[in-house]
Amino acid sequence: MSGRIARRFQALAAQGRAGLVTFLSCGDPDAETFAAILGDLPKAGADLIEIGVPFSDPMADGPAIQAAGQRALKAGMTLRKTLAIVREFRVRDHDTPIVLMGYYNPIYRYGGSKFCADAVAAGVDGLITVDLPPEEEAELYDHARAAGLDTISLTAPTTDEDRMPVVLGHARGFVYHVAIAGITGTKSAAVSNVAGMVARIRSHTKLPVAVGFGIKTPEQAAEIARVADAAVVGSALVSRVASMLDEKDRARPGLVEAVLADVAALAKGVRGARPAAAKRA
Repeated sequence: MSGRIARRFQALAAQGRAGLVTFLSCGDPDAETFAAILGDLPKAGADLIEIGVPFSDPMADGPAIQAAGQRALKAGMTLRKTLAIVREFRVRDHDTPIVLMGYYNPIYRYGGSKFCADAVAAGVDGLITVDLPPEEEAELYDHARAAGLDTISLTAPTTDEDRMPVVLGHARGFVYHVAIAGITGTKSAAVSNVAGMVARIRSHTKLPVAVGFGIKTPEQAAEIARVADAAVVGSALVSRVASMLDEKDRARPGLVEAVLADVAALAKGVRGARPAAAKRA
């Protein structure tokens, strides 16, 4: 294992704790405000950063993230501009892993080979393409592997033993377990169900397992951090952004600070999730 994602999970394992993965939609509510949040996410406690690429038909996303994507698109965000923002972030931060999460259409229009090369050059480490099933991912996977871009696979509560090897066949970086069946930002999964699924995933791969969908509070993040290698929080942070907008979807004073305060609280929950004895074991 090599690269920023692998090094970060190795460092987390050495510390005896899980990581916090934060998700925000790129360019929400505007490029400048998003870049200001992004720049301080590591200092607030984000161990890995997931950036949503706005798309006009985000079928896996719930209302909060759909609205965020629409705000970003309205403000002029594109895939190329997303890469430019990552490139600017890398000037100041060389270590925090960046994962882009989105849909295949913008990548297809960009050109798979060119996109993967440009993404790595900008400082992107991993890619989650939520609407590209294993049977159809070969063309993008080949380009990603050639460029050194980790392709992160998604598992769900419905992924059975026969399907698991197929889903994980091209997985690199880590596995993202979607804890609920459905769209983002709706219900939350029972920790016992998550723990059982994480154990099943680990029987098929040595990659770290991150768990997302339905995690909204520091307490919920801590529960997931006890059974998985990372907790992913997205809709709650996107909703915080929305709560700090005026009637014209412009950022109110204090928006950046409010989002970063939420991240700090989530990070505190994750970092305190495992007893000291377990960390030393």
